[in-house]
Amino acid sequence: MTMPDAPSHAHQAPPDASPRLLFVTDLNYAAAGRRYCDEDIALSGRLREHFHVALCHPRDAVAFMKDADVMLVRNTGPAAGHLDAYHAYRAQAIAWGVPVFTELTGKADQIGKQYLIDLCAAGYPVIPTIDDPAHLGRLPETGQYVVKPKQGADSVGMRFVTRAEASAVQEPDVLIQPRIDFAYEVSFYYVDHDFQYALYAPDPDRRWELQPYDPSPSDLAFAQRFIDWNTIDHGIQRVDACRTADGRLLLVELEDLNPYLSLDRTTPDRREAMLAAMVRSLTGLSGGRAPAARS
Repeated sequence: MTMPDAPSHAHQAPPDASPRLLFVTDLNYAAAGRRYCDEDIALSGRLREHFHVALCHPRDAVAFMKDADVMLVRNTGPAAGHLDAYHAYRAQAIAWGVPVFTELTGKADQIGKQYLIDLCAAGYPVIPTIDDPAHLGRLPETGQYVVKPKQGADSVGMRFVTRAEASAVQEPDVLIQPRIDFAYEVSFYYVDHDFQYALYAPDPDRRWELQPYDPSPSDLAFAQRFIDWNTIDHGIQRVDACRTADGRLLLVELEDLNPYLSLDRTTPDRREAMLAAMVRSLTGLSGGRAPAARS
């Protein structure tokens, strides 16, 4: 990923007293339709103007965390691919008092996709979701259903089945949803509680060919409802939704762990505002922590 419209500061170093930022990423992770590593290389370069930045894989986070003032979790791929390391660095960050961005209180993808079932049951505008084939009657009848793992991401492990096949699903820890006929998907990007920009995929068959989207007040109210529910004070969240044939928005996913930002797809002013918001929040986090003894 490049940020051609942003000013170039490739040789600008941060002041010596700048906070130490541990940037957790997996530069080798291959995602369908986009290059995570490009985004993280470009983003870490821009953050280096304000922080001393060290990049590491999630499996190395515990080893380097003790020297960091703040830890930023970016494009690490699905946590299911390194679940032991994910739980280890979460536990160690809490024990050592290392602030993590996005903070570890998230109730959505950080802890799996159970929230889709809970939000659906609570009446939120979410794609109808169950985790027990015995409850298939709660879903609308449709030609196909989606089965996907609760700990999945990037469509890993997702498959389409008939209603009869859905009723016979036996594996644990999966979700079952109707396959929705939608006009397009749209994503709303937030830093802390603040909306930054929105992008959408006009062609439903090309999810990652994104364009800037101008949200209406009702669109923003829809997305903000999930941001408010998640009660995260510091971090990045992406609200993914689909526009149904009747014009409604339904939540597809609330990504609060490591949402891909598609920074090269938004406008230059929105991109710079997003970067500035991240710097402000990360700076506040890094300066607000009392030193902790670590061993």
